[in-house]
Amino acid sequence: MLSSLELSTKGGHSLGNELEIERLDHVAITEWTPTTATELGRIVSENFQNEKHPFSPVGGRTAINQSSDSSPEMIHLLTSQLNRVVDYPSRDMTITVEAGIRIEALQEILREKNQRLPIDIPQAGRASLGGAIAANVSGPSRYGYGTFRDYVIGITAVDGQGRLFSAGGKVVKNVAGYDLCKLLIGSRGSLATITEVTLKLRPLSEANAIVLAAFEPEKPLEPILAELNKSATRPVVLDLLNPKAAWHLNGEANQKLPDGKNLLWIEFAGTTSEVSWQASTVQEEVQKHQPTEILVIETEEYQPSHDALVEFRTTSDDPLTFHASFPKSRSQEFLTLATEHEIALQIHAGNGVAYGHLPDRCTTSSTANEMLRPFRDLAESSGGGLTILNSDPEWSSEIESAAQRNQARDLMQGIKKTLDPANLMSPGLFL
Repeated sequence: MLSSLELSTKGGHSLGNELEIERLDHVAITEWTPTTATELGRIVSENFQNEKHPFSPVGGRTAINQSSDSSPEMIHLLTSQLNRVVDYPSRDMTITVEAGIRIEALQEILREKNQRLPIDIPQAGRASLGGAIAANVSGPSRYGYGTFRDYVIGITAVDGQGRLFSAGGKVVKNVAGYDLCKLLIGSRGSLATITEVTLKLRPLSEANAIVLAAFEPEKPLEPILAELNKSATRPVVLDLLNPKAAWHLNGEANQKLPDGKNLLWIEFAGTTSEVSWQASTVQEEVQKHQPTEILVIETEEYQPSHDALVEFRTTSDDPLTFHASFPKSRSQEFLTLATEHEIALQIHAGNGVAYGHLPDRCTTSSTANEMLRPFRDLAESSGGGLTILNSDPEWSSEIESAAQRNQARDLMQGIKKTLDPANLMSPGLFL
């Protein structure tokens, strides 16, 4: 059988775009590597019209979920060659880039103009912009700066049939048409492959500071969080860490963090005078609640500590890593539950978002399900949910899932059928 698709074998050898290739039974077709959006569209179109291989868009491979590799026939559609800057009118505080650009490279380009994309993305040296948008990655700074939904103003993508489409525009005040930008953010490569993005930007901060308050695990934290919500200060980060999560950050944060304590992690950004006043004010407010210790981290020590906080969610050799969402008023319950189960937990307390790593003693899927059940119940009982970010691949079919209970399932399936009627794009990741 002959095909003009650009294919790669496991060895990574890329074949010519126009060369017809005879597929041999012993050759495993694992990757497509287009160099332009047009070429990407042609590859996807030919696949839709002919072989109909399931495929998954891949950027830096930092957010590949276990289920994306569940099929041995799954082909990776690499976007790494789509990494060019298309337009950068820095005075307008916007930039248009191809989706395969690495986050670290993008931030370096922006830094030359004293600008940045203020979203915390782990493994920035590997993560691609398109992949981060598809996974809707955000970090501790979402409290002050928001998420990709606040910064993506234009997007171009290729659907499951190979059709190239665009939404939004290249100016901030653009409200024409349906908001397909937000539809693709968090779609996890199941609706379309993002090829180009226009972002609005923010200026770099003149100064930053972290105020870190330690409390005994039994200390109620709701009164402190309630007072901070009424504070005249404006934190950009408001996180909680239980003792095991704090232990995870020791060393990585370039700081000796208090041992055996819950940590309230507050960050400020702005001008030097703004940051100085806010850090002093919040220390006075927190001191009323009798913390065991207060640390202030700034100057050259700030960035390593902030980066360590951002990287906490990154899956490592832990048995399982999960993400949970819930009303922020239930943060204390989640923190207490995690400590009781020896789970390392980070909570974005201003948003009601948590990331947890199960302990090493969790060695089977049944144990994992048992540990996760109270967290899932707590999240779902208050309108939130829990999803698995990473686990032992052998557990993928055995970990309990709440996807079947999604109230918007019918609507989402209708959208999926419109953009990907053959269900070829990341089929294991839908919902």
